[in-house]
Amino acid sequence: MPDQLHGKSALVTGGARRIGREIALTLARAGADVAITYRNSRADALRTAEAVEALGRKSLAVECDVRREDSVHAALQATTARFGRLDLLVNNAAVFASSPLEEISLDAWDAVFATNTRGPFLVAREALPHLRAAQGRVVNIGSLGGMHAWAGHAHYCASKAALHMLTQAMAKAFAPEVTVNCVAPGWIELDEPQDATAARIAARTPMKRNGAAHEVAEAVLFFAAGPRFVTGQILAVDGGLGLV
Repeated sequence: MPDQLHGKSALVTGGARRIGREIALTLARAGADVAITYRNSRADALRTAEAVEALGRKSLAVECDVRREDSVHAALQATTARFGRLDLLVNNAAVFASSPLEEISLDAWDAVFATNTRGPFLVAREALPHLRAAQGRVVNIGSLGGMHAWAGHAHYCASKAALHMLTQAMAKAFAPEVTVNCVAPGWIELDEPQDATAARIAARTPMKRNGAAHEVAEAVLFFAAGPRFVTGQILAVDGGLGLV
């Protein structure tokens, strides 16, 4: 339904490329005006913003470091100045890291948590007055790694598990005006050539393939436009991999 989000505005952090770009375009196709944040991918962000506008929606690409309060504050000010309101926040900005657990440095541990857990907290806290005024919604992008331990990605998994719990805490704290849910993707094939690991995971997955970015975006759209009585939920988009 192309007008599910007609008259609404959304902010997608880390929306310049990959899954974030697909989320931004899916929301625009559903009728929303969409702002995206970026940190280092300015050219990609501008291209995504142009693609949103090509769909007949307003757009904004704003530089933002979700780890910093001042940067988050500025991004929210720019977004609400552009659209006049904020109905949906998608906390997508994240980093993926791998390392043997015993070799993870304190700096590396803190860096992952700063983006993956502190970032969504800061952005949601800053957005909350606008979301409450609009009876809005928050969708966090978690991970199957936050539900199942991956030994080579302990800091990543722990940060996403914390985000899942933060989702549930937000759902209780922000109700009844704002719903808060989480999409937890499994292995999603992106732009890079797929290697032996991707093939092995696809073979283990009950659906016998890996996921696509548009499938994550469609799950976000469900929480963005679906029943308001759904809140505090973690939805795995993993082809059944979490069942293995």
